[in-house]
Amino acid sequence: MKRGWITWDQSELPRAAFRARLDLVWRNLAQRDLPALVVYTDIWRSNQARHFSNFMPYWNRALLLIPREEPPFLLCALSPRVYPWIRSVTVLDEIRPSPNLAQQLQQVCSEKGWKKIGVLGLRQLPYDLHKQIYAGEAEAVNVTIPSIPDEWELSMYRRAAQMAREGLTEELSHGVGLSDHEFTGRLERRFRRAGAEDLVILLTNGQTAPAPARGETLGKDFSVALALEYRGHWVKLARSASSRDPVPLRLHVENLSGSYPYEPSDRLESQSILAVRFESQTGGVRRFHGDTYWSGSEGLQLL
Repeated sequence: MKRGWITWDQSELPRAAFRARLDLVWRNLAQRDLPALVVYTDIWRSNQARHFSNFMPYWNRALLLIPREEPPFLLCALSPRVYPWIRSVTVLDEIRPSPNLAQQLQQVCSEKGWKKIGVLGLRQLPYDLHKQIYAGEAEAVNVTIPSIPDEWELSMYRRAAQMAREGLTEELSHGVGLSDHEFTGRLERRFRRAGAEDLVILLTNGQTAPAPARGETLGKDFSVALALEYRGHWVKLARSASSRDPVPLRLHVENLSGSYPYEPSDRLESQSILAVRFESQTGGVRRFHGDTYWSGSEGLQLL
């Protein structure tokens, strides 16, 4: 299972947030004269469906359907036994069992008389789905809706970044002399207990790029690169235990608010959540540093 226990705290992320996001979709559909928008989701490409419905699959695939004049509903390849849980953590009431997503989508289009549908990021669909949907009776039209984080979204990213930053800072000072397996376990325990749903923890003693633990003892200059997911919102940090001041050599930027959690970018995009990491070297020892930022109208800001 990719994720752990997923809940929905409506005091943290209220239904009003999703109503505002869906209003944006409904206006877009009206402008394009389209009856519905289809949003694909799986365990990796989960940002978009989560943004509009709070649905985050822990495996398998689904299609979120957002009709222009009806509440959204889900075509889901997961077993019906998890549907009560899905309803409890999303804005969705209707869920249709759909082992064949494309076939079920065409059935819905036939039922509702839809001759044309919008598909968010049609060209980025998995090959088999793209081929089946494109060949269906209902014409599929590529739709692009800017994925601009709102204040609710930014608040969730800030919560994730704060959790990651505080935990990593505290644990880093106790890491020297531990095995990388033990240090990974300490981080895993801390962040899982704090509410992280998924973690990727990579470490290095400075001879290689960060990598999964492999049984090494961590030295005084070790670095850790952490990716943490909190209620579907990913942040990435990198820290070195070294006391030396870093001199950046290489810069790497990833867009965390795109359709995939990690989308490499060669420029700082506006209105995006960006993970920025850089490498420094002293005496042949590689050190890694980085954090997660909001690139908005006022420039790059640390979350």
